[in-house]
Amino acid sequence: MNLFGVLEVSGSALKAERIRAEVVAANMANAETTRTADGTPYRRQHVVFGSSAEAGDSFQNQLLSANGLALRGPSYANQPPPGGVEVTAVVADKATTLRRYDPQHPDADKDGYVAYPDINPLTEMADLMGATRAYGLNSSAIQATKSMIAASLDILK
Repeated sequence: MNLFGVLEVSGSALKAERIRAEVVAANMANAETTRTADGTPYRRQHVVFGSSAEAGDSFQNQLLSANGLALRGPSYANQPPPGGVEVTAVVADKATTLRRYDPQHPDADKDGYVAYPDINPLTEMADLMGATRAYGLNSSAIQATKSMIAASLDILK
């Protein structure tokens, strides 16, 4: 992996963490949503991350393999190249809904109970803080890589 590969890996992590933060924001925004398009309460969403084999799919690697050139040195011949991260799915939580007694609510059932999404603001804030920290760490990795590239260019002057 060259320095630009580091940027690709960190860039994929920035994208994945941004999506995670968007899902957390959607969960917090819909914490009191009792009716969605299908008539049921909103369900908490989870982001599922997966490792991407981005190094094998990148334009550079496809060009090198099309020309019969090696992707890696001999010490890495049998190891898969490190890749980035990607969001493989956004899945709905299977937890049951919370029932609150509110007979005046338009979505109340015949007994006066309303089904609310099972969303805990503390859990969502912890998840958002995790996404923020991971985003910041990957941003720092990009800054460090930029410094390494700049130092390499200074050597060539």
